[in-house]
Amino acid sequence: MTDPLLRKRGLSFVIPAYNEERSIAHTVETAREVAADLIALGEIDAYEVVIVDDASTDRTAEVCADLVLHDGSVVALRNETNRKLGGTLRHGFEHSRGQWVLYTDADLPFDLWELRRAFRIMRTYGADVVSAFRLSRTGEGLRRLVYSHIYNTLVKARFGLRVRDVNFAGKLMTRQVLDTITLSSEGSFIDAELLVRAERAGFRIVQFGVDYFPRTQGTSTLSSLGVIRTLLEEMRRLGPELDRGRSNT
Repeated sequence: MTDPLLRKRGLSFVIPAYNEERSIAHTVETAREVAADLIALGEIDAYEVVIVDDASTDRTAEVCADLVLHDGSVVALRNETNRKLGGTLRHGFEHSRGQWVLYTDADLPFDLWELRRAFRIMRTYGADVVSAFRLSRTGEGLRRLVYSHIYNTLVKARFGLRVRDVNFAGKLMTRQVLDTITLSSEGSFIDAELLVRAERAGFRIVQFGVDYFPRTQGTSTLSSLGVIRTLLEEMRRLGPELDRGRSNT
């Protein structure tokens, strides 16, 4: 049953997790602290932390089960087979209940206290999606820096999407966005698909810069050849469908 406070003025943190046994408890604790601050400020009235374990092979599932046992605000979902980023996020979005939804990664790539600013931007500028971008990307390594630049340029040219950092895991959106669009990506194209579909549906996207904190635990696979291959294939497959919603003006 949906908590009426969540549905009306609640925030859902949606956090995909793969082999994050060492970091997930700290991430949840940080989310709780930030949510309590947002409640005190009057930005939200309730919150939940939705963790989606993407068939981890370490103790992530056990850690999440313990978090749920001791905190009613935590929801732990698990993919029985590895669904990659797109499938994992869609699983989390489908089970989230808040009026606002934040998607970010378990390794906290940006300071969650920036949500104060994100909510203020959403309110001031009438934004439906507030998309964070990295002020500096030097910490992620040369290869990922080059790949990201090429990909962002490609998405802009292909779809006309003027977003600086498409795949950065820091997007705050209203429930109406997720209730209106239908996502289908299984891989890392999910970020671009979400933003393109939201823009095509008439939602307002506002960007803001944040300090970037590179991963210190676990392993990122975002620049692996397999991930890149899947991303480009999904872009090719979904491109014609996304084009149908593009304005000619």
